[in-house]
Amino acid sequence: MSDLENKKFPIGQFEVPENICDTTLDTYIKVIKDFPGRLKNLIEHFTDDQLDTPYREGGWTVRQLVNHLSDSHMNSFIRFKLALTEDNPTIKPYDEAQWAELQDSFHMPVKPAMRILKGTHQRWVVLLKSLTNKQFERTFHHPEHHRNYDLRSSLALYAWHCDHHFAHIENLKKEKGW
Repeated sequence: MSDLENKKFPIGQFEVPENICDTTLDTYIKVIKDFPGRLKNLIEHFTDDQLDTPYREGGWTVRQLVNHLSDSHMNSFIRFKLALTEDNPTIKPYDEAQWAELQDSFHMPVKPAMRILKGTHQRWVVLLKSLTNKQFERTFHHPEHHRNYDLRSSLALYAWHCDHHFAHIENLKKEKGW
């Protein structure tokens, strides 16, 4: 793997697990539960200059990553709720790269995004822990990908997403000696 590829995907690209048993679901839920606290501990002493440092050349800044996580995880939580209350709803995609360039992602302090992330994850965990195996089979349709996603694989993706972006910031911190 090239250095650029390694910086883009420090934990590897997401691969949908073949079978997701209850124990694995519990592991994913724990990742969702613990993520806001882990992220806070990682970045809480970052200066504005550090927050405005890209995690790789041509990549987003730490500030943009934190705001992206908030945006993305809010969208995922809503997709879960839609899938649980509608029959295979078609979700609304969004251009995450363009969202990351908007002023609220680019210039604002990260505290509001961290509060959103914390609250979203708290609610998400309560919802996830209440789901039956049958409910985890519910789906939503992603029109850009032209496929249906069940909630098990979607949860796997978002547990990976937490670790993926955490690794971006953690690797930058190590690289810079912060």
